[in-house]
Amino acid sequence: MENATTVLLGKGATPQYLRLDLANRHGLVTGATGTGKTITLQIMAEAFSRAGVPVFCADVKGDLSGLAKPGKPNPKLEARAAELGDEFYDYEASPTVFWDLFGEQGHPVRATISEMGPVLLARLMELNEVQEGVLTIAFRLADDEGLLLLDLKDLRAMLGFLADNTDAVQKAYGNVSRASIGAIQRRLLVLEEEGAAHFFGEPALDLVDLMRTDDAGQGHVNVLMADRLMRSPRLYGTFLLWLLSELFEELPEVGDPEKPKLVFFFDEAHLLFDTAPRALIEKVEQVVRLIRSKGVGVYFVTQNPADVPPTVLSQLGNRVQHALRAFTPRDQKAVKVAAETFRPNPAFATADVITHLGVGEALVSTLEKGGVPSIVDRAKIIPPRSRMGPLEPAERRDLLDRSPLFGRYEDMIDRESAHEMLEQRAAEEARTAAAAELEAALARHQTLEDNLGSSRRIGSRGQPGPQTSSGGSPGILGSILTGAGGRRQGAAEAMATSMARTVGTQLGRTLVRGVLGSLLKGR
Repeated sequence: MENATTVLLGKGATPQYLRLDLANRHGLVTGATGTGKTITLQIMAEAFSRAGVPVFCADVKGDLSGLAKPGKPNPKLEARAAELGDEFYDYEASPTVFWDLFGEQGHPVRATISEMGPVLLARLMELNEVQEGVLTIAFRLADDEGLLLLDLKDLRAMLGFLADNTDAVQKAYGNVSRASIGAIQRRLLVLEEEGAAHFFGEPALDLVDLMRTDDAGQGHVNVLMADRLMRSPRLYGTFLLWLLSELFEELPEVGDPEKPKLVFFFDEAHLLFDTAPRALIEKVEQVVRLIRSKGVGVYFVTQNPADVPPTVLSQLGNRVQHALRAFTPRDQKAVKVAAETFRPNPAFATADVITHLGVGEALVSTLEKGGVPSIVDRAKIIPPRSRMGPLEPAERRDLLDRSPLFGRYEDMIDRESAHEMLEQRAAEEARTAAAAELEAALARHQTLEDNLGSSRRIGSRGQPGPQTSSGGSPGILGSILTGAGGRRQGAAEAMATSMARTVGTQLGRTLVRGVLGSLLKGR
């Protein structure tokens, strides 16, 4: 039976409990497809919620949405619960909040480009080291210039600014290749096609909304609807790593609390580590190691322990291992590795049992007092109290409409940021350049007026006037005033000339810049 300090997982030779005060020491749930990993995740989420611990989990197949509804009465489940020691078993729902990066099946989840940072973005876009360096320069330049990077159009504008100012930027920040900028811009297009534009922007996710409890003191179970997201596995893995990093950065140190502040289930964990560079694995290792002191427990869910790097695996103290299949030499090796991660039980050979576990059975080893792993036991996992299987679309819609967070994230906000600021800066520079061009045109016009006066004085003394040159063709001023076709100036040009003569102040010049500038440019 559960109490205020433990979570009942199942029963083997003895009942198998997970201690709440050691639940922030992380864990691992593994097993082949169809062996019961999702049910184990479901019963753990339910139990943590009943203990007042908020939960975050990703639903990659849609099955976990059933947490929001009570299970259907089933005598077999009731008999199994009684057999395994769950004396207060009853069908009940958990307070559930649905999230969706695409905003279709849950509240939209967003982060800003700045929050994601260049390292995770480079991972998301599959950039090489040189391209990642250029992206880092773009972020640093944005910081130094006071430009907010909130969404993809901000990053696109920043890269365009960087391309237009490579010579100046290289002196302060290092080499910037236009080819690398072009490669990043192309990857941004791919990212946008995958739907990432829905994820980047505001309002950004407030982590406090993942750590709520209801009026009865039960922790909210936050379910990320990830069935569509799984089509972009790199986006899925990067998003969950970003969320872990944000929790690590923002939450205060609490040491080892009586129960976790949040439990985070990382389903399909191999997607995070597949083809991951060493630097990224080191970041994951650091976050997992240190986030424990923030009161957050991280539980990786995957098919095989070998999917998780050894440096991360060594930090996962609470283990639930469902059946593995050993059809090939590689599978047999994986079974051996999985068996070696447990504290041996003299009653059976762990490697042999792993391949013979039934559905709903698992090898369980949790941390005991002092943080020591318990001897592994072959246990039957207790049945869930909530529905096994997905919700109907209408049921999910109803829950969303009644959610305490409804309306907070649904509408995207587009405030002034790098894109708008750079556009404004470009417009100001264009106006300044146009004003300077007009000033130069006015100065040239004044010079022509001075030449006209000199020509008239010379003509009054019997010298050639301004009408023609010595060869009979129009002179310099005549060419300007008559145009290339040799005609005399028209009424509009005469008006422009008269206006320019009477403009004696900077204010006056400003008033006629538009008209005079268009006339002079037309000539």
